Amino acid sequence: MSIPEHLRFKPSAGIPNNPDLPVLIYRAALPADPGRIEDAINANDWECRWRDGIFDYHHFHSTAHETLGIARGTAQVLIGGEGGAALKLTPGDVVVLPAGTGHRRLEASVDFLVVGAYPLGQDYEIERPSANGLDDALARIRAVALPDGDPVEGREGPLMQLWKV
Repeated sequence: MSIPEHLRFKPSAGIPNNPDLPVLIYRAALPADPGRIEDAINANDWECRWRDGIFDYHHFHSTAHETLGIARGTAQVLIGGEGGAALKLTPGDVVVLPAGTGHRRLEASVDFLVVGAYPLGQDYEIERPSANGLDDALARIRAVALPDGDPVEGREGPLMQLWKV
């Protein structure tokens, strides 16, 4: 078991981020192939629901945790809102965003492809920053259940320890 990079973010310009759980970044953790990424993540109690890029505007999901598996290309992604961390993502990287974490694409190669996944039973909404809705968003974030497994390493993976609250 390898320990992923992990980062925490405070609220930022209408983005709640997650007050309790860190963002996890697994480098070169899965094969750079969309089908194999889906197979691996689906086997670990997460459900892959889409293949696409990452929006170029700040957004977050207060009703679900999200996993982003990089299948092709490269991108610079801002995590945590303004003042957050700009991450260079490459094929095979996996980013696990706890509910409420802001993210947006800053730039990407033309072949950039992401597999998006969520824990079984969780549905996401695309939300934009709003200072007026922070209290409601934080209440929704705290109600999101922890996943049953780490999307990369399963029920014994590092998420299970790093996300204990």
